[in-house]
Amino acid sequence: MSDSKYATTANNGQYVSSDQMNREDVLEFSPEEEDIVAKMFRLVGKRWHLIAGRIPGRTPEDIEKYWTSKFSSSTAC
Repeated sequence: MSDSKYATTANNGQYVSSDQMNREDVLEFSPEEEDIVAKMFRLVGKRWHLIAGRIPGRTPEDIEKYWTSKFSSSTAC
C-alpha cells in the first residue's frame, strides 16, 4: 500500500513527499528573466508565447505560472 504522504515522480519511480513536489513547482527566474518578463508584459500583455520566445528554455506555461504566482490579483492593492 502506498502512503498518502508520498507520490512517485513520473519517470524515475523515486518517492518524494508532496511538500517536496510543491517546492519543485516553484519556478526560479533570474533577475534578467524577471526584467524581460515585466518589460514584455507591458508591451504585449498576456501573450505568454511571445514572452517565452525571448527567454531560451522557458515555455509559455512557465511564464504564465511565474507571472500569476508573482503578480496574482490577491496581492494587488
